[in-house]
Amino acid sequence: MADFQLVMPKMGESVIEATILSWRKKPGDTVHENEIILEVATDKVDSEVPSPVSGVIKQLLHQEGDVVAVDAPLAIIVTEGGQTVAPAPAPAKVETPPAPVVEEKASEKPEVEAPALPEAPVAAAPAPEVVAEETPAVPYVPVAKSAPQAVPPTAGRFYSPLVLNIAKTEGVSMSELEQLPGSGLEGRVTKEDILSYVAQRKKGGPLPTSAAIPAEKAVPVAPATPAVKSTGGNEIIEMDRMRKLIAKNMVDSKRISAHVSSFIEVDMTKIVRWRDQRKDAFKKREGFNLTFMPVFAEAIARAIKDFPMINISVDGEKIIKKKDINIGIATALPSGNLIVPVVKNADRMNLSGLAAAINSLANKARSNQLSPADIEGGTYSISNIGTFGNILGTPIIPQPQVAIMAVGAITKKPVVIETPEGDVIGIRHMMYLSHTYDHRVVDGALGGMFLKRVAEYLEGFDDQQDV
Repeated sequence: MADFQLVMPKMGESVIEATILSWRKKPGDTVHENEIILEVATDKVDSEVPSPVSGVIKQLLHQEGDVVAVDAPLAIIVTEGGQTVAPAPAPAKVETPPAPVVEEKASEKPEVEAPALPEAPVAAAPAPEVVAEETPAVPYVPVAKSAPQAVPPTAGRFYSPLVLNIAKTEGVSMSELEQLPGSGLEGRVTKEDILSYVAQRKKGGPLPTSAAIPAEKAVPVAPATPAVKSTGGNEIIEMDRMRKLIAKNMVDSKRISAHVSSFIEVDMTKIVRWRDQRKDAFKKREGFNLTFMPVFAEAIARAIKDFPMINISVDGEKIIKKKDINIGIATALPSGNLIVPVVKNADRMNLSGLAAAINSLANKARSNQLSPADIEGGTYSISNIGTFGNILGTPIIPQPQVAIMAVGAITKKPVVIETPEGDVIGIRHMMYLSHTYDHRVVDGALGGMFLKRVAEYLEGFDDQQDV
């Protein structure tokens, strides 16, 4: 017999800790290889952690709700064998919330995917490399229960993006969700709860609006934190876990990087007309929309090759120059959270390849297929603030990158056009680019020249090329 240590797996670049949402097993339970043992959550995704071995659970080292550092022991499993082993971190099966492609607003409502709030990319991009607080390993003692317990509906409780996506797909209303008993931490509705509810509803049987939960699955329910009204009539609302992490990431990035922003206006008329002429045939041939995002990604990748010192990160007093150009596309999710799928080696792709890669990542997100590898390794990011009608913004740099570009809404404006016969005023499709960079390592000259080069590539776009 041997003791096997199950440890917290790595779940993305710069993710240093995760919160235990629920245990699927308890001490004494038999577990098979690749069977799910627990659910965890980071500031990016909810994940299921499988066991890399078969055996019997000897001890759970942390309780539900504990924050545990990556590579820290989670549980001890007794296996067949002759010695104690401490394995490499087990891969996590990631349940990533759906990331629909959101179109950029313009006068003709052209389509651009992957929106992000101006201040939000860091929440979805890899978290800043900060030191996690040590969490002492303490034995987990299950709460004894002598009878089945029902978890009462909790107004305003947390629902994971996966549960919300299933509810939307199956037509389960929010009022139904509020009445659905949850077997997870603090009455949280798990994937199994919602799937069981949907199956029961399709059969036409009694719905579990107040049904008892088996004792082995029931957990104590902490009362939801209500909005508290002060004497002045103002509401005091407690931040949820995700918002606390986002707030921490925002502050950490501003503390780590010296943020500076530069702006430039770009004439997008040629690209808008080019896309309008090809989007119908492209969709008929490829089965998905031709958007502006591949064009943005191509221009940025080309500019990075011209100015490789934008494609760096900082380690103490050392600069790490990246050989690969991996572009993250900040994407807003229906839940309001963000995720940043990464297009690897974007400089080696043509427009068709970039369009296919971006669409593939979006489809993987919709079907909960994104892996940690799909959201890590980014070296430069794009944030689309134009989808909200914003023309200008200053996004926060996703650590450990040193720059991010925001694309604004494409709008029709009267502008001065230089012609051989003299200057004239015409109506053009114009867009602002915002380039935010880390002034510790990117000076104004480099940041400004890079921005200007991206604009030049966009305005010099070959509108005779096919896609």
